[in-house]
Amino acid sequence: MDEVRPNNGPAAAPGLASIFPPGLQAIYGECRRLYPDQANPLQVTAIVKYWLGGPDPLDYISMYRNVGCAAQDVQEHWHYISFGLSDLYGDNRVHEFTGQEGPSGFGFELTFRLKREVGETAPPTWPAELMQGLARYVFQSENTFCSGDHISWHSPLDNSESRIQHMLLTEDPQISPVHTPFGLVNFLQIVGVCTEELQAAQQWNGQGILELLRGVHVAGGPWLITDMRRGETMFDIDPHLQERVDQGIEKEGSNLSGVSAKCVWDDLSRPSEDEEDSRSICIGSQPRRLSEKDTEQIREALRKGLEFNTKAALPPINSQKQGHDRPQSRKDSLESESSAAIIPHELVRTRQLESVHLKFNQESGTLLPLCLRGRLLHGRHFTYKSINGDTAITFVSTGVEGAFATEEHPYAAHGPWLQVNTHTGILLTEEFVEQMLGDLSELNTREETKLPKEYSWPEKKLKISVLPDSVFDNPLQ
Repeated sequence: MDEVRPNNGPAAAPGLASIFPPGLQAIYGECRRLYPDQANPLQVTAIVKYWLGGPDPLDYISMYRNVGCAAQDVQEHWHYISFGLSDLYGDNRVHEFTGQEGPSGFGFELTFRLKREVGETAPPTWPAELMQGLARYVFQSENTFCSGDHISWHSPLDNSESRIQHMLLTEDPQISPVHTPFGLVNFLQIVGVCTEELQAAQQWNGQGILELLRGVHVAGGPWLITDMRRGETMFDIDPHLQERVDQGIEKEGSNLSGVSAKCVWDDLSRPSEDEEDSRSICIGSQPRRLSEKDTEQIREALRKGLEFNTKAALPPINSQKQGHDRPQSRKDSLESESSAAIIPHELVRTRQLESVHLKFNQESGTLLPLCLRGRLLHGRHFTYKSINGDTAITFVSTGVEGAFATEEHPYAAHGPWLQVNTHTGILLTEEFVEQMLGDLSELNTREETKLPKEYSWPEKKLKISVLPDSVFDNPLQ
C-alpha cells in the first residue's frame, strides 16, 4: 500500500544532496528546475519498497501543480512524475548497474498530466496507482515502453464512467532527459485516449495520432493533458481528422507489426485423431515450445507494436515479487517465462499445411482489417502471439525475410508458429482483401457482436472464428 505525504527528501534539502542516492538526486534536480517554487510536493510513497519485498516498483511519485502556458493555450493541470523505473541507487538492489553511457535501469520514468478541475486544491491520487500498475508490468515482464506505443486498457483510467479508457505514450514536453551517474533517463508521458483514438493509433501509428491530439485543445492540446471528463473523441470534435487518418493509412500503412493476443490455430488438413504428430495446436493442449531462432524472429515483429491489457489480457508475467533477484537481462516484447524450455531450431520440422482454421477472441479479431489493409497490402507482416502459450500466427507477404511459408505452400507451421503467406495472386489478391474486409466489417462496430462468429473462404482453404474470451480463459470447460 502507498501513502501520500509531503516530500521532505532531497528536493527540500539540496545542501544535503550527498547523503541521498545519486540517481534520485539527479531526477529531483530536473524537477527543481521545472518547479523551483514547489520544493516539497506531495508524494505517493511505497510504504514497503520493492527491493524489500513490497508490491509497488515505484519508490515515489511526485505530484506538482502546473499553471500551464497561456501563450500556448495550455490549461492548468497536475503533473505526476515517477521514481523507480530508472536506477536510483546504483548498488544493484533493483537494477543492474551497466555504466554511465547506457540507459539507467529501464531507461525511463513515467509522467502524467491531468486537467485540474475548478476548485480542486490537491491532486487526485488515482494516477499514482495507474503508474504503479504500468511499472509492475515493466518490472515483471521486462518489456520496455517507447514514445508512440499504445496501451489497450479497456477500463476508465480512474475507474469512473469516463470514455478515456486507453493510453498512448509520448515524450514529456517539459522534462529533458537526465544524465545520471547510472545512465540516461528519458521521461515518457502517459496520454489518456478514447477507444476510437486507440484504434486509429493501431491502424495508422501512435505518433500520428498524438500529433492530431496536440492540435485539439479539449483532446489534449500542445502538452497532451488528459481530461477524464472529455465526452467526445477528437473525431467528434473535428470530423476532418478522420480523413487525415485514412489518408495516412492509405499512404503509409500501419506501423503496428504485432500484438499479444488470445488466439490458436488448427490444421484442417490432418485427421484430428492423429495425436502422434498432430499439426493442430488445439485449445487446452500442451503447446510445443518455440525455438530460440523462431522466438527472436517473432520478437522482432512485435518489438515496435506490443498491445497489452492489464485487466484481462496481459502477456504472461511472473506474479511473484522479483526484487533484486529478478533476471539481470532485459527481455524484449515476446519472451515468456517458459522460453527457457526451448528446443533446438533444427529439431523442429517445418510442415506445409493445406487448410487452416484461425481462432481469435473479439479484440484480436477486430485487428484483422488492420492486418490486411494496413500491413499486408504495404508489403509488411503482422504477428499474433498467444498470451496463453508459445502459439503464434504470422501473416507474411512475399519478400519478408525469414518466412517459411511460400507461394507454393501459403500455410506453413514450425512447431507452434503458423505462417500464412499472403503473396498477391496466391492467397491475398486485392479483390480478396476487399471481400475479407467486407465479411469482417461487423467486427469493427461499437455494438457488442454476438459470438461465436465464423468466416470461411473454401476456395482459399481458410476459416476464421471469433470466439468469446471464456473459450481461451477456460480451455478445458
